[in-house]
Amino acid sequence: MSKQLFIKTTEQRQWLEKIATLEETFKSRSQQIDELGSFPHENIRALREIGYTKITLPKQLGGEGFTIYDAVLLHETLASYDASTALTIGWTLLTVGDLFEHEEWEPAMLQKFAQEVANGAIINRAVSEFAMGSPTRGGRPTTTAKKTAEGWLINGRKNYTTGAPELDYFLTSAWIEEQEKIGFFLIPHKAKGVTIDETWDVIAMRGTGSHDLVLQNVELKPSDLVEIPSYSTGFKVNGWALLVPATYLGIAQAARDYAVHFATTHKPNSLNGPISDLPNVQALIGEIELALATARFTLYGAAEAYINPTRKQFVQQELNIAKHVVTNNALQIVDKAMRLVGAKSLQRNNPLQRYYRDVRAGLHNPPMDDMTIKKLAEAAIQQAKGETLHVN
Repeated sequence: MSKQLFIKTTEQRQWLEKIATLEETFKSRSQQIDELGSFPHENIRALREIGYTKITLPKQLGGEGFTIYDAVLLHETLASYDASTALTIGWTLLTVGDLFEHEEWEPAMLQKFAQEVANGAIINRAVSEFAMGSPTRGGRPTTTAKKTAEGWLINGRKNYTTGAPELDYFLTSAWIEEQEKIGFFLIPHKAKGVTIDETWDVIAMRGTGSHDLVLQNVELKPSDLVEIPSYSTGFKVNGWALLVPATYLGIAQAARDYAVHFATTHKPNSLNGPISDLPNVQALIGEIELALATARFTLYGAAEAYINPTRKQFVQQELNIAKHVVTNNALQIVDKAMRLVGAKSLQRNNPLQRYYRDVRAGLHNPPMDDMTIKKLAEAAIQQAKGETLHVN
């Protein structure tokens, strides 16, 4: 299906054209990034240069002021060029979008940080720890923040810190013993006591640099405690988190494009034309198109509802549903693309085997599938109980 259906503004189209100038370069680097597990520094620098890292910063503060709908439209395209790059920068886009939508920081601190973002700074939340499991399940961080005469002293280790080699700031959760609360601290990469332990050695999203962030007696100012969340888990899923499934939708699109091109150009000497003439190949392509359309309508439907003031209040489970549908459909799409292409898809120089590995990482980004299903069931049961009480 054509993504043209979802383009609404001239500004969106102009930015898609700007991103397209990076396509050839990003795609040419993808295989080496994957094979070496190297971080795409050049790609991140290129995105800084064109201003992509600040698209979700409000216009009045020096950004593009894009909504989550705008950002998803651009981001799935970027992910089709290089998934590791897209996932890395996606966390910055969603963090910035969330911060300036909800404005939970002190105004002066938020204004100061906006200047950093406008100048190209990138950020990610550092939340995950091995001891606590997924932050969405309510574990308490073992990273600690102790009050001092000068401010705060931070100690701890965070894992899965995507983009660690290039991040300018880590928005880090820590347990404040005196208050018995979780707080988020804005920690510069250049702060004394901040180091990166290069632990990221996995088979999927190998170029995201999701290493461990090590914090040893990091001294911070009082104002660096920027957020004390009201939510109990120390992690929240909001509309901006749709940028994560948008990344996996981009991978699925890339797999689809490769498979369809292969089907229309591969002509074995046993046939009079390309394999796309075969009914079984057409069936696979049709199933791929159906799964892609379902995922895209679900994702953009959720994004559109979130930015609509009259509908946003009703958006509850839809964000989780979008992540579930997109991720699982993306898995199916890549699998079917590999079935279509055959054994060639398993060659190390074939992008499909990389897409197959990368897309599976989506299963481990929050919210997890079981949590989404559980919440849907609870909401349905609660609604039914409410209706029963109303009738009685």
